[in-house]
Amino acid sequence: MTEIRDLVAAERTDLAEMLSGLNADDWDKPSLCAGWRVREVVAHITMAYRYSTPRVLLGIAKAGGRFNRFSERAARADTAALSNAELLSCLQENIHHPWQPPGGGYEGALSHDVIHGLDMTVALGIDRRVPLDRLRVVLGGLGPKHLKYFGVDLSETELRATDLDWSYGAGEVVTGTAQDLLLLVSGRESSVRRGS
Repeated sequence: MTEIRDLVAAERTDLAEMLSGLNADDWDKPSLCAGWRVREVVAHITMAYRYSTPRVLLGIAKAGGRFNRFSERAARADTAALSNAELLSCLQENIHHPWQPPGGGYEGALSHDVIHGLDMTVALGIDRRVPLDRLRVVLGGLGPKHLKYFGVDLSETELRATDLDWSYGAGEVVTGTAQDLLLLVSGRESSVRRGS
């Protein structure tokens, strides 16, 4: 568990460093999250540090029990209320925050940060490669419920990473880097190759 928490802290550190190098225009550019700019993604990542559990539960209740609707509303409200510097500062001050998504543990926290980090860096054209030790944990936790959440159908498909000893599923072989396969399984665009 300590090792995974260290990976989470390292990912947040890398994201904070990347964000500190962006200009104001970059913060307003679209991310891979439909309808969200980089600002909304950062607001979403840092929501866990700024919102108490009762506030989250109340927000979900007001959103008709739908977390995604609540998350969308919160990200929009937060970007209207907080500056880029405040959002970045929140991330920097919570590098070691113990947040875990419900039922996801620290592996879920790492997945959350890695995937949303890719939402920003890939969309901005930043050539950042997530370290393989982090990708190994994220892909290692992949299961049917994750694919269903992202709306990805991998029936009759086998994923094989070209830079990591990892595969998933059975059927038509789809190859790519671990990072590209993570983008694929999380419903984002990626560069993968079909066929063995």
